[in-house]
Amino acid sequence: MIKKIEQSLAFLQEKGMGPASIGIVLGTGMYELIAQMTLKKSIAYAEIPHFPEATQEFQKGMLHYGSLGGKKVLVFQGRYHLYEGLSFFEITYFVRIFKALGGKSLLLSNAAGTINLHFKKGSLMLIEDHINLQGGSPLALKGIETLGERFVDMSMPYDLALREKVLSIAAAEKISLYQGVYVAVVGPQLETPAEYRYLKIIGADAVGMSSVPEVIVARQLGLEVLGLSVLTDECDPDHLKPIDIPEIMEMAKKGEKDFIKIVKALVATL
Repeated sequence: MIKKIEQSLAFLQEKGMGPASIGIVLGTGMYELIAQMTLKKSIAYAEIPHFPEATQEFQKGMLHYGSLGGKKVLVFQGRYHLYEGLSFFEITYFVRIFKALGGKSLLLSNAAGTINLHFKKGSLMLIEDHINLQGGSPLALKGIETLGERFVDMSMPYDLALREKVLSIAAAEKISLYQGVYVAVVGPQLETPAEYRYLKIIGADAVGMSSVPEVIVARQLGLEVLGLSVLTDECDPDHLKPIDIPEIMEMAKKGEKDFIKIVKALVATL
């Protein structure tokens, strides 16, 4: 594992990637932030040694390096998912590379369905906490202790100071921002009405298929983490409609506008 990370790091450094203390992960359908950057270098994940092949059609799989508001940033356009047939080590590998490139603060975004019916699609949810229903952990691997502490504390996975900054930014910008618990499932199928009821009972406000393994690894590596979900659909088990991918993408783009405002203002404070 260490050798793979060293080889990926050497390749990226040779290509002029990093250093950067701020990392931003763009979820499904989100890419407009890249146009706000002063780009220095962009590399496809497929070119980076030991990066898995990205197969999610709505996530391009590109690593961008440059500046945003005068701050050096690494932007991961797209991520990996367990449902792509990858291991937990593979789907979180980019987090370890970010740390190796000088990473300190990781800002995660994702598309999620809202289980809390007081939340409206097209809006953002600040992740306060999460529930892992993916049936495993990126730390439950042989030899993982060579990469950091195995028994990682998760009493506060999402950095409180960063969350408070985001709440202040949202208030100043008059952005509607919910707060809640994100639950990660495997997918790729969406949930049944009974499953949505179950997720509500156990305390989830939004559901998605990513992010949580990344947060676990980030905390193992001592990174501070912020998570924002773009709420793309409303999961009402009593009035559930068939999946509408075009509408989901439309809602992702709608929420992306406020996401960009928040991220640009937050990066300026880091």
